Amino acid sequence: MNGWSGTILKVNLTDGSCIREEIPRQLLEEYLGGRGLGVRLMRDYFRLDPFDPAMPLIFSVGPLCGTPAPTAARLSVVSRSPLTGTICDCSAGGRFAWRLKASGLDALFISGKSPSPVVLAINGDTVEIIPADSLWGCDVSTTVAALSDRGSVATIGPAGENRVLYACIMTGEGNSVGRGGLGAVMGSKNLKAVTINGDLKTETADPELFDKARRDVIRLFKASPVIFGPLGIAEFGTPVLVDLMAQRRMAPTANFQKTYFESSDHYSGPALKAACGAKKDGCYGCPIQCKKSAADGVHLPEYETASHFGALNNIADLHSIVSSNQLCNELGLDTISAAVTLAAWGEIRGCFPTPAEIPELLQSIAEQRGDGELLALGSRRLAEQLGKPELSMSVKSMELPAYDPRGAYGMALAYGTSARGGCHLRAYPISHEILRKPVPTDRFSFSGKARIITIAEDTNATVDSLVACKFAFFGASLEEYAELLTAATGIEYSPQRLKEIGRRICLTERYYNCANGFSRKDDLLPERFFNESGSSGDGIEISPLDRQRFEEELDKYYRIRGLNAEGCFDDQTFLEKQP
Repeated sequence: MNGWSGTILKVNLTDGSCIREEIPRQLLEEYLGGRGLGVRLMRDYFRLDPFDPAMPLIFSVGPLCGTPAPTAARLSVVSRSPLTGTICDCSAGGRFAWRLKASGLDALFISGKSPSPVVLAINGDTVEIIPADSLWGCDVSTTVAALSDRGSVATIGPAGENRVLYACIMTGEGNSVGRGGLGAVMGSKNLKAVTINGDLKTETADPELFDKARRDVIRLFKASPVIFGPLGIAEFGTPVLVDLMAQRRMAPTANFQKTYFESSDHYSGPALKAACGAKKDGCYGCPIQCKKSAADGVHLPEYETASHFGALNNIADLHSIVSSNQLCNELGLDTISAAVTLAAWGEIRGCFPTPAEIPELLQSIAEQRGDGELLALGSRRLAEQLGKPELSMSVKSMELPAYDPRGAYGMALAYGTSARGGCHLRAYPISHEILRKPVPTDRFSFSGKARIITIAEDTNATVDSLVACKFAFFGASLEEYAELLTAATGIEYSPQRLKEIGRRICLTERYYNCANGFSRKDDLLPERFFNESGSSGDGIEISPLDRQRFEEELDKYYRIRGLNAEGCFDDQTFLEKQP
């Protein structure tokens, strides 16, 4: 088989069984890999509690992983989120995905619960479940160092061990499986880490066509100012957005009370480069290298982290922001949810945390002690328990990233419709509303946004299933990646077929959520965005969202998706009709 290996490894930590099985070829062709394959493999499990031992944690790569396809050294991790209750997937890069594929696997399916802490070690055909009592309680870098001779490492920190609801999984290269708390799912299984090594090669069906398609993609990357321009993400990483969001007056500040922070230039892309000697870093084999590391090798914060540990908490101290990012990575905490939860707590108590307070607060969250016991629940549960539910800036309990929806109406709709909760990456309307790619749209208008968001969600579901990086699509398109996929697998794929696959994945995710009680009420935004203005200035008016227009566009989205007025399915046989 070209592109895919056609094999899944199923590990049951309760009884210690490790079984390799063949994946039906139809599932690979119709769900590709990554997010799509993981979501399909959840079909018999999506109703389970996230901490039920039978709940799977699925690592899945794509058909382009293991090939020289640009930005394809990525994987998706799929399960049900303990933070939101939604179906949840997270994409991450690094060497782990590449080595999973080199072990002859398209997917790793982990279920059960070990009676004591363990490491799952995979080396080609050899699979071991190794006692890890000595590593339990260790931070991420200590764990990675102890296991590095076994290949690539994906591990949880103390936050995952203690089931913090927004705990993440970290890879040894500093990449994060961040949103939704999948690190807590891993911790609930007493699984400290997974190590992976292998030396198999991924064969392509048509090497000549593949090489041509790859050259086309690289050429388009180089022509893209967003990727390789003087202020592109290759030069400064995602913190290049700090100045742009400030100029657009949509930088969330003081728990989204304001949309402009006067000192944001302290942690902008150029500021990080000047102060930290930022150098290029990134996923294995990726030509973009959008991540940035300091001269001493410390991973520097990306845009969302810098903005939320900065403006959102009224902090201008660059050292504090870099340290907060580093500490979250060591403890295994999602930086977005951690910062938003701290900001909600700060507004409720009338005092945002100071740079001096944050390290101890993050430590207490990971250990679930003191104030951290409440903060570990995420902003929604925290705000509810403190009698201020309206001050949680979240959708479906997932904390919102660093793009205020009052400054980009497509983003407002995308936050609501995202299956995994408040997320900018499901539809990424910032691309056309702010970065003006592939074509510009009016950021202060809802007109046409329902259809645009639908198309973008379908496209990005495909991208997450290939698994490729969304930044690649600031230069290339599904046309080039369809050609790469065709050349890799020998199966004809067109952009339209890929969008149809993406649509199937999005609808399957929504079906799972509806079956678990989600509906229109969960697609709404916090009241603040409808009742309060942002920080107008420099000729830009940041007004409250028009609730009626938001609801009208949500209705249109449901109609385009073939859903009823509650955003769910009248046809309860939907799943039975899917491959």
